[in-house]
Amino acid sequence: MAALRNMPTWAIAIAVVVLVAIGAFGWWLLSPLVFDTTVDEEFPFAEAATVPDGMTRSDVEMTMATMAKMDSPAEEAMPAEMAESAVVKTGQFRDADRFHKGSGTASIYRLADGSHVLRLESFSVTNGPALVVMLTPHPDPGSSADIHQPGYVELAKLKGNKGNQNYPLPDGVDPATFGSVVIYCKPFKVVFSVASLS
Repeated sequence: MAALRNMPTWAIAIAVVVLVAIGAFGWWLLSPLVFDTTVDEEFPFAEAATVPDGMTRSDVEMTMATMAKMDSPAEEAMPAEMAESAVVKTGQFRDADRFHKGSGTASIYRLADGSHVLRLESFSVTNGPALVVMLTPHPDPGSSADIHQPGYVELAKLKGNKGNQNYPLPDGVDPATFGSVVIYCKPFKVVFSVASLS
């Protein structure tokens, strides 16, 4: 205690800042192992919709989701130009190892406007820091080198480690070139789960 009283004020301030930084880093690193984040997004009804003036895409999505719940029987045939969304590729998530576990379905859909979206359904993965969703040409990557082959695409930060989620593919990206969807921890270069696509 006497040694602490003899320390200069600036040294005490630096020690406090260092302790706070260590605590914050420890929380960032370890808290995902304790807490789950569940996301439950609807299939993107409004992905191909034109947003009218005075509305946001969220308003359009809410309107379309509400209408989708209403029954309004009709006997008209669907016009040929109204193509439905189609699954281009799909696969099941698997565990990367005994600690990093994953399950659920990954499907790439072609929407009516020709764009593509990756949909994760009944999805669950071990939580971790700074997880991202990636598409890679490798059909069954097990390492960072496998993932970072020419042609890989990092789609986005993982929204939640559980639930149903949508990730639009960038324009000009050809789903046929990808062999798998990967949940990947960027800071530590660790594969958490892989879904091989077919």
